[in-house]
Amino acid sequence: MDSEPIAVVLQFGFLAVLYLFLLWVSRSALRELRRTSQPAPEATGLHQAVGPRGGAAARDAHAVVLGGGGLQAGERFDLFGGLSIGRSGDADVRITDRYASSIHARLYSRGSSYYVEDMNSTNGTFLNGAPFEGERPLSDLDTIRIGDTELRFELDVPEMDS
Repeated sequence: MDSEPIAVVLQFGFLAVLYLFLLWVSRSALRELRRTSQPAPEATGLHQAVGPRGGAAARDAHAVVLGGGGLQAGERFDLFGGLSIGRSGDADVRITDRYASSIHARLYSRGSSYYVEDMNSTNGTFLNGAPFEGERPLSDLDTIRIGDTELRFELDVPEMDS
């Protein structure tokens, strides 16, 4: 039978293609690991709230749901330690919004200031109605929109000692 040598050649050819594919996948994974092995200090979403003189941040802050995303209007999320927003189960605030990415945006403090960062989402994040890329500082009562989901940033004003 002449088909036996052809079958052996095809088997070796298949194995060679399989090994090349596995080599390609492992090289891609290693390249990705090298790229993310030194994350930026702000990339974790966990930030220490410190003020300008090294003490606690001057004010606490919350994200308050205005509507959308399957969340209750008026629901409040504390921003201590940062907050990620998206459709993923790994997000701190999980929203059911078809325009949201898995991890769409995050809110965090740096020093005594708070920021919102778009995490390279597909449909973008809006601050006070304007789209932006990267991070933006937040002011009291700023609105953040992700698709049909809208949140308001609120600073807690510390009470003055009499």
